[in-house]
Amino acid sequence: MRALRALRQGCHLSPLEGLVRRYSGLGEHSYLWLSIGLAGAASDSARRPVWSRLLRTIVVAEVANAAMKQVVRRRRPALEGLPPLMSTRSGLSYPSAHATTAFAAARVLSPVTPSPVIYGAAAAMAISRPYLGVHYPSDVLAGAVLGTALAELIR
Repeated sequence: MRALRALRQGCHLSPLEGLVRRYSGLGEHSYLWLSIGLAGAASDSARRPVWSRLLRTIVVAEVANAAMKQVVRRRRPALEGLPPLMSTRSGLSYPSAHATTAFAAARVLSPVTPSPVIYGAAAAMAISRPYLGVHYPSDVLAGAVLGTALAELIR
């Protein structure tokens, strides 16, 4: 709980909160990762297998994440005096779908994108969730592990 409270209280300047909220919004329903995959498939025939794998992996990651949420049924965090800074599509928290899909995408895209860039984007997406008060840090960690594992399994 201390880590969550620290993320919810640290570096919360109004412009930064807005940027984090907008970036995190790109992760809803995997819009960012699906858009990258579709654009790549349409414009880069030489690497079409990578873009195809990305699209398959993201769909599987979304389904697996939703199934795990239904099994685990962990409620989203509620910190007194620190309400969440955005709404969510479900009241279930574990694992973080944003982290799952972001790290799945990073693993798939790492051969064609500089690792610091793609893993930085994934980490920023994942950390945005506890920063905004909608996930526990452990939800994000579990999502990162799940997404990476799924990406390894889907070839």
